[in-house]
Amino acid sequence: MTHSAPDLEIDLTGLSDREWQTRIEAIGEEHGYCEPLGEADMALFVDAGPRLLVTFETRDAIARRPDGAPRGFDLVRRNGWSLLALISDDEGWFRTPQVWGYVDRLVDDGFFEDFERVLFFGHHAGGYAAAAYSVAAPGARVLALRPVATLDPAVAGWDRRHLAQRRLDFTSRYGYAPDMVEAAHEVHVLHDPLHPADAIHAALFRRPNVTPLRAAHAGSRLEMILEAEGLVAPLIEAAMEDRLDVESFARLWRARRASPHYLRLMLRRLEEAGRPGLLARLCRHGLTTPDAALFARKLAVLQAAAPQHRSPPVPRAG
Repeated sequence: MTHSAPDLEIDLTGLSDREWQTRIEAIGEEHGYCEPLGEADMALFVDAGPRLLVTFETRDAIARRPDGAPRGFDLVRRNGWSLLALISDDEGWFRTPQVWGYVDRLVDDGFFEDFERVLFFGHHAGGYAAAAYSVAAPGARVLALRPVATLDPAVAGWDRRHLAQRRLDFTSRYGYAPDMVEAAHEVHVLHDPLHPADAIHAALFRRPNVTPLRAAHAGSRLEMILEAEGLVAPLIEAAMEDRLDVESFARLWRARRASPHYLRLMLRRLEEAGRPGLLARLCRHGLTTPDAALFARKLAVLQAAAPQHRSPPVPRAG
């Protein structure tokens, strides 16, 4: 392990798939390694420091990032951490023999034992994988955003969102995520308790080392809201440093009040629910945000539609 901090401040936007792959392979060759895991997955290791961030991301999610780079690059720069990024090209949910065989090999080689601290991170499918594969590094930390416990129809047949992925193997190696976190030091499951499917999956993580972090009304846009407010990196850093708990998350989550994504989501939900009083309060708060014009229009419509209350006539003296 060299433990020298590499300069990963690069822009990978606008590249073709082949060009992007070539750049990632070059980074791996220079700073660690890049290894294909079958046809759809790959592992990129950046050797930079005694703490290791393990991320699970899809290629599409990476392409939507401002720099087109895996999420961990900025955290390597900021903190001098090492990075192991497992990247999937499709909707395979990291459920292939090549992926779990690779993780088995890391265990056999004592790879995770070389680091003083390890954090597994991912969102939704990546959150599932972060929890499921954390068993490979006993004592690791886990931060899972909207994690799925399993897509095995025998357990999660009620979840109708990912029907095509039910054919994947969720019953063999590293299969049922809530069982795989048993040996973790601490697990944080971040989700919206009002989003039924996400809430049920989160409830399946019942080990004593699991702390649920509730982000009400975020729904499936949770990561987008966190990203827009610059909260993902602070959350990961707090989890790595054992500073993340219900109170510290609540302080960070207050930033949603300025998030255009969150406020527009709340606007739509209050309109659908027919709550004009709460909607007016939201619009008045929205006047202080960059979306002030939108909320001013909505507020004007509400005020125009509100019943006009007139004072009763004063009776004349007899």
